[in-house]
Amino acid sequence: MTEQSIKSALESLLFVWGEPLEARTLAELFQVSPSEMTHMLRSLARDYEERGSGLLIREMDKSFQLCTNPVNDDYITRLCTPVKEKKLTQAALEVLAVVAYKQPVTRSEIESVRGVKSEKVLDGLMDRRLIEEKGRSTKIGRPILYGTTKEFLRLFGFETLNDLPLLEDIDDLTLDEAFNLPLEGQESLPGIPGSLLAENDQNEE
Repeated sequence: MTEQSIKSALESLLFVWGEPLEARTLAELFQVSPSEMTHMLRSLARDYEERGSGLLIREMDKSFQLCTNPVNDDYITRLCTPVKEKKLTQAALEVLAVVAYKQPVTRSEIESVRGVKSEKVLDGLMDRRLIEEKGRSTKIGRPILYGTTKEFLRLFGFETLNDLPLLEDIDDLTLDEAFNLPLEGQESLPGIPGSLLAENDQNEE
C-alpha cells in the first residue's frame, strides 16, 4: 500500500472507531513501525488543518482520534438539542486536580491537601473513567495509588500530562489555576465532548 492509500484507510478507521486509537495498534494492522504510523497520522492531521476541514485529528498520549473542529461548535450546538446535566462539582474538580498534579497519589494524601474525606468523590471519578488505580503504595497498609486516565486527557484536550498548567504549589491549588472548568450551574466549555456528570456535594463525607 502507498502512504496515501494508508492515510485513506486511516480516515475510515478513525471515523468508525470513534474513540482514540493507539498508533501502535494501527502500526500492527498495516505492518509498519509505530514511528512510521505516527508520522502518517501526524501528516494526515496536518492535511486536515491545512484545508480548514470541519474535522480534526487530535493526538493524545500516542493515540489519535477524529473529532470536530472547535470553530464549528456554535453550529453543532444549534443543531443538537443539549441535555441539561450536572457538571463536575467543586469537590470533584478539586480531587481530580490533586490527582492530576500529584499522581500517583493515595486517598489519604488527597484528603491531606483538601482537608476533607474524599472516598465517594474518588468513586464517582472512577465511575466516569477520569481516574484509575495505579497500583499500591509501599507505605504501611499498602494503600491504593490513583492516577488520571486517557479519558481524562481526551475530555480536557491534553496530549500528555506535560500539557497541564504549571502550578507553583499544589497545596495552594485553585480550580481556576488547574483546569478553568465549569462547576454546577455554569455553562460547559466549548470543544469538550459530552457532558461531565458528578456526584452531588451532599454525597461527599
